[in-house]
Amino acid sequence: MTDILIDGLPATPDDLAHQALVNYGAYTSFRVENGAVRGLDLHLARLDQAAVELFGESPGEAEFRRLLALAVEGRDKAWIRVSLFSPEIGHRNPSFVGRPKVMTVVSPPPPPLAAQMRVTAVPHGRETPHLKHVATFGQTRVRRAARAEGFDDALFVDDQGHVSEGVTWNIGFIQGDRIVWPQAPMLPGVTQVLIERGLIQTGLGGESRPIHLDQIAAFDGAFLCNSATPACPINSIDTVAFSEDPVWLDRLRDAWLSQPPQPI
Repeated sequence: MTDILIDGLPATPDDLAHQALVNYGAYTSFRVENGAVRGLDLHLARLDQAAVELFGESPGEAEFRRLLALAVEGRDKAWIRVSLFSPEIGHRNPSFVGRPKVMTVVSPPPPPLAAQMRVTAVPHGRETPHLKHVATFGQTRVRRAARAEGFDDALFVDDQGHVSEGVTWNIGFIQGDRIVWPQAPMLPGVTQVLIERGLIQTGLGGESRPIHLDQIAAFDGAFLCNSATPACPINSIDTVAFSEDPVWLDRLRDAWLSQPPQPI
């Protein structure tokens, strides 16, 4: 069952029609367990930043928490998407500045993206990559093309051949006892940050640096992560194959699990 609220009230047909017709806004999504969320502080900061940048004003942390609590009330487990939009903004009149509306969509938790992935590198970059915005046409088009070619998904590279991010995930590379994250214009994923926070507790190190596509064969392994998928091995990027190490995957998941859920 999916429930949709807008500013804590049942969604109206007009609000939903605007969402369908005007592709301007931002969102974040995550799993809720017993009224708590892993990385909630990061999700709230993401919403606050996007609200100010896209609309000029944020509802604020207290209001976000109130609306989240309303949305998940009575549920032990749920998946929630929190979206920001304004019915005052349209294609002909985009100039409104003010507080956006907050739409919460609650549904059952989804399964992880996959147990393993074969991906292809594609020249592509999301518009305004530091924001998790609702303009996802390009990502869907690239994923469709990758699957039509027999791959599971696509990895973005810039016009200089530097790795950035996946369609809806971040990528990390394994080198010895370290995780190496690409340094490029992209969305800093919440799960990526949670893993980074927990690395020291699992005896691992981490760093970010530019990674050219020509350099990926030198790594010991690769994985992807997002809010639905704490760690999934990438078996190959085009013709470059990686070995899957269950011990490494356990250590990555342990790093993620070391960051406790935060109460709404």
